[in-house]
This record gives sequence, C-alpha cells and structure tokens, in this order.
Amino acid sequence: MTWFVDFHAAASTCSPSRAALLTGRLGLRNGVPHNFAVTSVGGLPLNETTLAEVLQRAGYVTGLIGKWHLGHHGSYHPNFRGFDYYFGIPYSHDMGCTDTPGYNHPPCPACPRGGRPSRNPEKDCHSDVALPLYENLSIVEQPVNLSGLAQKYAEKATQFIQRASASGRPFLLYVGLAHMHVPLSRTLLSAEPGGRRPYSAALREMDSLVGQIKDKVDLTAKNNTFLWFTGDNGPWAQKCELAGSMGPFTGSWQTRQGGSPAKQTTWEGGHRVPALAYWPGRVPVNVTSTALLSVLDIFPTVVALAGASLPQGRHFDGLDASEVLFGRAQAGHRVLFHPNSGAAGEDGALQTVRVERYKAFFVTGGARACDGSVGPERHHEPPLIFNLDDDVAEAAPLDRGSAEYQRVLPEVRAALSEVLEDIAGDNTSRADYSQDPSVTPCCNPHQTACRCQAA
Repeated sequence: MTWFVDFHAAASTCSPSRAALLTGRLGLRNGVPHNFAVTSVGGLPLNETTLAEVLQRAGYVTGLIGKWHLGHHGSYHPNFRGFDYYFGIPYSHDMGCTDTPGYNHPPCPACPRGGRPSRNPEKDCHSDVALPLYENLSIVEQPVNLSGLAQKYAEKATQFIQRASASGRPFLLYVGLAHMHVPLSRTLLSAEPGGRRPYSAALREMDSLVGQIKDKVDLTAKNNTFLWFTGDNGPWAQKCELAGSMGPFTGSWQTRQGGSPAKQTTWEGGHRVPALAYWPGRVPVNVTSTALLSVLDIFPTVVALAGASLPQGRHFDGLDASEVLFGRAQAGHRVLFHPNSGAAGEDGALQTVRVERYKAFFVTGGARACDGSVGPERHHEPPLIFNLDDDVAEAAPLDRGSAEYQRVLPEVRAALSEVLEDIAGDNTSRADYSQDPSVTPCCNPHQTACRCQAA
C-alpha cells in the first residue's frame, strides 16, 4: 500500500469535486462549479463522459454505492451515466430529515410525523422532505435509517464484487461513503469502550467498512484489482468537533484574517486529502509518496490501466499517474489549480495556482468557522505566494520584493494564462442549475415528509 501525502481534491466542496473525479476535468470545463440542490432539475452535463461510461463500453460491470450528488432527475440519474448498478443517496445525507438524525451542529430534528410538516427555523436543517435511499431507479427507503446505512453499504459492495467476479468480467465499483460528513450516527457510541467521541467512533466505523470491502477483494480478485481511497474535500469547520482535523494544514494567514481555511476554501486544509493506493504485486507496500497528485488523475489513470481510450474532442486536467503508483516515477503534476469553492471569488474560477512547491493566491477568504465568523474576501495583485516546503501551514507569504518571489511570479502568471487559454478553446459544458420542487425525490407525496409508509 502506498500513501500519498500531497494529494488534492479537485475542488473543496461536494458536487464539483465528484464531477472532476468522474470526468478528469475541472469545473470550468465540465460545467459543475458548485453544489446541486434537492430540487435541482439538472446535474453533470449530459455531454460530459463519465469514467463509468468509458469502462462500461470497454466491457466492465460498473457499480456506484453511496453518495452521488451530480443530479438525480431523469437522465442525470447514475443508471443513465454509466452505472449498471446503483445503491445510495442522491446527494449529501444532511439534505433531508431522518428518524435517526445523528450528531450535527446545530442539531437537526427528526422527520415530522402526521399532519403538516413543521418547518425548522434552523436554516442548515432540511426538515420537510425525508432522505431517500435508492436502489437503481427505485426509492427503497424514505427516510433512510442512518444507523444501519454503513453496514448496508458494506453488504451491497461485497455482493457487487462477488457477482462481478463470478461473471468473469472486470468491474468498476465507485463507493461514495457517507463518512465523514455530518450527521454522524448516534448508534456508534454504544459499542465503543470508554465513551469514544462521535467523530472518532465514525472514523472507526468507516475503517471497518473499507476493511470489509478490501477483505472481499482479497478473497475474490486480489491480484487483479486496484483500490484507490481518497476524499472529496477537507473538514467542514463550522461543524466544530464533528468536522475532523486539518492536521498541519492550518491556513494560519487566513485564520488571522478570520473564518476557516478548510472546506469551501482554496487553502490546503480545504483540498489536501488523504489518499491510499492498494494493488498487491503492483503498487509498492509501505511507501510514502510526495508526488503532487489530484482526484483529477483518477479518470485518466484508471482508463489507461483498463486499456481503454480517453474520450475525444475535449481536454483533460488530470494525468495518467500509473508510473507514480507503481513506484517507477516520483513526479506528478508540476502545476495544479485549485478552483474557488464558495468562500471567496466566483465559484469554479481559477485564482489559486500551485507551481511545484509554491502556491499563489489571487483571492483569499475564510469559510464559516466553528465560532460563526467568516473571513473577508480579499483580492491580491500581485498574488500572495507561499513556499509549502517551508511553510505548509501557509502562515507567512514570501516577501514580494525577494528574489524568490520575483523568480516564481512569472511562472505562476504563465501557468494561469496557459490554462485559461486552453479552456477558452476547449469543448466545455454548462450545468443546468435551475430548481423545481416537483423533481424532489419522493416515494409517497401523500405522506408527511414523503414517507413510504404511514406514520
């Protein structure tokens, strides 16, 4: 198993990060610069080709278990985007009420029962419509029982692997875990010695879930199956002790200005994520790689490993990282872009640039922090530039008058100019972000909160 310590989500919020994973393209190309809603009519644009579609055409059995968040209405549903099998929630599991609400900050109420639904005054809670669980095109549970969801995911994943292996066909399984997003399950603590905190208990559950999937692979297709584990963004700081830790990526410059430097920002705490690769006999064991890699690389790498071809008529932001994965190369990207993800600037715009060990900010801002504060949006021309080798906490930008700054600045400007020119000449898409309450997933509109059965 190889551990990647300079691995990055392609955005620092849900839908854009997942769209980039499945297309190998940034939001300015694939048309998904921010999240979709429960009432969203559209989703990942239909002229974008997903990784599942590429591998499906190459003869793979394809499955998605867990979170989708790229459109659930009509042709945007996973079953129409290359996945033969789908079991999961169409968006984040905090975007609907349940009877087992779990830990959240602020706490959210359970789904209403009987009569008219009572709206919850807390804007961060979705109290009118219950959270749906799909199996393929059908809602099989509404509201979802969150306390049993992780085990259901594990069971469905192992069943898919077993069936795919028995068929003799290669398979792609994309598991979008509910972990470590809020709400965290309340049932976890009862089995934990010493009253383990909710976050650590949820982390332990996630470890068990991933372990069950790995064990199934080891039993059925160990030497011919590649596992890639990573995340879609950093901690959601406004959720306080339920958010997790940024580790050393504290964005200290931003914290002095106010707000959080984690999820929704372009600071390292927003997009630098854990990443592990596992393939016995192919991926080196007990190796730590410092190669600069991204979620964007999953698409071209997996396509190459499958012996398939990249879609024609479009450009990609990811690279084939096979040589790095197999320990035959040490270098990944020289340049990487971190799109605006809600805290500052226009969503999806490229105003933060990584060039080797340097990182330049043309705009900064802090997301909502645990204490409720938000950092002001500030534009920087010339940009702030940090040397991450010396300052991973992003505490002190280089002196604009220094020789180091003057040497790096032209490289930053050239990289940004080149990518924007490339995007301008590319085949790009634009998502439909219009909303209509009638597209809300609802298995029984005659029941309060869309319950599948009467209360």
